[in-house]
Amino acid sequence: MKKVLILDNDESVLDVMNEALTYEGFAVKTIEQTEDILPVIENFNPDLVIVDYILHGINGGEVCHQIKVNKQTSSLPVILVSAYPRVFKSLGDYGCDDFIPKPFDLEDFVERIRKLTNDGMNKNLHAV
Repeated sequence: MKKVLILDNDESVLDVMNEALTYEGFAVKTIEQTEDILPVIENFNPDLVIVDYILHGINGGEVCHQIKVNKQTSSLPVILVSAYPRVFKSLGDYGCDDFIPKPFDLEDFVERIRKLTNDGMNKNLHAV
């Protein structure tokens, strides 16, 4: 079972993402804020991290950058999400593996996560 860590300060968005991914067979951990995401990653050991771009006290791009420059987590896929795609595009991608603008289509959202976790490939292998 693939594990997804989601950092977003909007509880309703967290609920939607959690429900959609749990329904699709992912193990999900949600957090609304953190001073340092690296210990959370170390404890949960996710296959992918989703980070909202607009957070309290830090932007999600900086969180992504922390993950990508750390030797232990640099290969961990990170998806940034934001309701402000123009702001995101003007500031750079911070090394993220994908960007999803809010509001998002749930099928597209799940498909992107499957692609980055190779979960879709595993399901196809079982079907053969």
